[in-house]
Amino acid sequence: MTGAFDADDDQTPLTEEERKSLIPTHIALRSELNELEQGNIAEADRWAFSRKRNALSEPFLRGLHRRMFNRVWKWAGDYRTTERNLGVAPYRIQPDLMQAIGDARYWMENTTYAADEMAVRFHHRIVLVHPFPNGNGRWSRLAADLLIVQQGGGRFTWGSTNLQALSDVRRAYIDALHAADNHDLEPLIAFARS
Repeated sequence: MTGAFDADDDQTPLTEEERKSLIPTHIALRSELNELEQGNIAEADRWAFSRKRNALSEPFLRGLHRRMFNRVWKWAGDYRTTERNLGVAPYRIQPDLMQAIGDARYWMENTTYAADEMAVRFHHRIVLVHPFPNGNGRWSRLAADLLIVQQGGGRFTWGSTNLQALSDVRRAYIDALHAADNHDLEPLIAFARS
């Protein structure tokens, strides 16, 4: 059994202070934490798609993260204040996120990329910023889903499985992200539709 705060190699570990911000006090196992987060995310997903949303708004994106994790973590929707194994330095979070939003707006207005590529590029950019203590992958995938639907496309399938668990599918996702880090977006675009 895995403890609630044991992080896999590709997951962002939480600081001691962030761990103390767990709202339910009964959580002891990672599986319990994942289940609680998944329920919170499902509610946020229903809310997010209940009407048209502006996925390219910094307040909306922060609010989306808050809705995804507000029953689990006190820091939901708050930018991290500590360095991590992934992401930009904390002082760069807001400007880098605003740059990613501005770039995506430009791509949309000028049809710079096909809709799938544009939404996947946006996902990649904001997950690279890694603005929150945890949940960045799930948050950025939901943001990309909202963006592609806003453009008239269908939601991505993201490998059609839970990417929290260690699996070949999660490894394929991480590998596709690494390829995108090296400016090869094709594996990530293909994964998003797999």
